[in-house]
Amino acid sequence: MLTQLLNNPIFQIEFLGNTVCSWITAAFVFIGAAIALKIFQVAIVARLKSLAKKTKTDIDDIAINAIYAIHWPFYVFVSAYISLNFLKEVHFLVQKWSYYIILIAVIYYSIKVAQEFIDYAAKKIIQKREAEEKADTGMIKVLSGIAKFVLWVSAFLLILSNLGYNITSLIAGLGIGGIAIALALQNVLGDLFSAIAIYFDQPFKDGDFIIVGADMGIVKKIGIKTTRIQTLQGEELVISNNELTNVRIQNFGKMERRRIVFSIGVDYNTPHAKLKNIPDMLREIIENHSKAEVDRVHFKEFGDSSLNYEIVFYVNAPEYAVYMDIQQAVNLDIVEKFEKEKIGIAYPTTTVYVKK
Repeated sequence: MLTQLLNNPIFQIEFLGNTVCSWITAAFVFIGAAIALKIFQVAIVARLKSLAKKTKTDIDDIAINAIYAIHWPFYVFVSAYISLNFLKEVHFLVQKWSYYIILIAVIYYSIKVAQEFIDYAAKKIIQKREAEEKADTGMIKVLSGIAKFVLWVSAFLLILSNLGYNITSLIAGLGIGGIAIALALQNVLGDLFSAIAIYFDQPFKDGDFIIVGADMGIVKKIGIKTTRIQTLQGEELVISNNELTNVRIQNFGKMERRRIVFSIGVDYNTPHAKLKNIPDMLREIIENHSKAEVDRVHFKEFGDSSLNYEIVFYVNAPEYAVYMDIQQAVNLDIVEKFEKEKIGIAYPTTTVYVKK
């Protein structure tokens, strides 16, 4: 029945090089493909999206959302391109431009999907750094922007290549132009690459106290071109990132504890028994402070006017204020203990013996 219907002379009439039967077939294929792709988007992808929400990882959510974000023109172009294959005679320009449109659409949506994953990776890294109280997340945004720019440039060159253009000369021209721009902006680019090196190597971060040459202060912001430091005097010091990667930096922010070494002298007329007990007294005084850890206490030497003890201990805190508070408290406790034990703290004196 269908064969007889298709053999009807009406369906054999040619229009633009194709029979009415071919046009009807192509139309049905177009409609069928469009419906199938729409069902794929609405039903299957939506189902996969609901399943992806139940998984622990959210990478699959990103992938499904990227596919779900493909708009209806793409499905129309794909359906039209498929239906054209069912026509015997298709104008060269129509066939050529339909291929170009499909190519551009595929590349465009591929870049959009790639951008979703770049944004996802950048978001995860930023969340991780914020959780670690590392506020220098601006570089992540810059790098993600650079990655997206490279993607779009690569897509543009790929499209030009498929359109029949010779991109070799274009790439060569871009290379020469890039060299010229790089030479003109070498200081800016040097600071940018230095900023990237600082970000990944992390010799310091926001909030660290650093010494750079004769300057010192707290790092307030690590920018793309410069790093800003608040000095002890209160003013802001701006240093180029390129300079920071070429000098020696002392970073006190990496310090986990501070070492204290000091000496104390007692009078020469101090009894032997008390001299012997002084190391234990000093150890006990230091150990009474929770953040202090004794390294050693020794009767070190016979001084010109005192018997000298050397004390070494650690303060288990990086903050300079805490370090000074504990050292002050230890010194006051030593004075109090020595007064109680009637041990005299020596001071420089000169004794003159006159022989008659």
